[in-house]
Amino acid sequence: MDLAVGLMSGTSADGVTAALVGFSERSVKVLRHRTFPYPRGLRERVLGARELKAAELSRLNFELGEVFARAALRISRGLRPRVIGSHGQTLWHGPGENPPNTLQLAEPSVIAERSGACVVADFRPRDMAAGGQGAPLMPAFDEFLLSQGPLRAAQNIGGIANVSFAGLGRLWGAFDTGPGNCLMDLAVSLATKGRARMDKDGRLARRGRPDLGRLRLMLAHPYFRKAPPKSLDRNSFGEAFLRRHFRVTRKSLPNTLATLALFTARTIADSLSRFAPKARPLREVVVSGGGAKNPALMRHLRELLKPAPLVLSDRYGIPVMAKEAACFAWLAWRAARGEANNCPRATGASGRRIIGKIIPGRFHENSGKGQGEDEGLFPIRSGRLEGLR
Repeated sequence: MDLAVGLMSGTSADGVTAALVGFSERSVKVLRHRTFPYPRGLRERVLGARELKAAELSRLNFELGEVFARAALRISRGLRPRVIGSHGQTLWHGPGENPPNTLQLAEPSVIAERSGACVVADFRPRDMAAGGQGAPLMPAFDEFLLSQGPLRAAQNIGGIANVSFAGLGRLWGAFDTGPGNCLMDLAVSLATKGRARMDKDGRLARRGRPDLGRLRLMLAHPYFRKAPPKSLDRNSFGEAFLRRHFRVTRKSLPNTLATLALFTARTIADSLSRFAPKARPLREVVVSGGGAKNPALMRHLRELLKPAPLVLSDRYGIPVMAKEAACFAWLAWRAARGEANNCPRATGASGRRIIGKIIPGRFHENSGKGQGEDEGLFPIRSGRLEGLR
């Protein structure tokens, strides 16, 4: 089994999620996973990074590289991964800009130097250069995992939510459905003046009552009617959107969160209804990401998605909090061998590409050989997730 590490920090900038993943020709197994929180000061600088000057951005890039490197070393303790895939920390994603552009920080050369492993990072730009949105990146992994089974929706709910439709021998389509946890997390942070970052276990949302009038106004946003391929930046549904629809206070927070939980669930359910392939009914909706830990959100989804059952990715061996990191381990595993790892059907790119910039490792520098010379970059053919049929 080939070992790879995946590193991911999402739009909420809570910290680095790291996963140690084993790959074989026909299976994927998450061996370890853990989220390493950012110190509060670092998180605040990341969230405010768009206002930083060039020198400060450069420093932040290398500082995040050190943080990501420590996460990789801690998750792989005692073992030596062949490759590390790092998504980095997204500061900006602008597929609709002229020219399209995107920016992720966490210097991969630092990760390679500290770990000794080959590092693959900065996955979005090549897809965008090929005419794609540079996102979502998860669908290529979903295609690998799910395409050989019945038709399923793989719904990931991170800061931004995205879905892939896969099965019956192919990936049918994929896109960002809208906000995931970002608006709910932001509401908590604003109401508590940063003392809390999230509505743990959906407790506050379950105490509140949704405002159906505000819900209708939010659902009128033009993004939800736009046909795929489409993707979002964190600030597409950020503070300006939240303040336009709510006056966020501690007193109003339960009702605000109840409304936002229903809004997020509706945007997901409506997206599946509008854009799911009509070839067959969905066998099930497989949910991953932090949103799977919010009972208020999941209750709405179960009701809205009937008759399709809602299941967690844990059922198939991918813990809900590890899927994104596992995806970047897989993307790096593919790139290191020279195998295409983007998904044009999801991003709109003009064709298959090897995405990610490769920084060679230094495991055998004393022998004068690089990692690629004596250890090799392992063969990859095709695979599927154990348990999926």
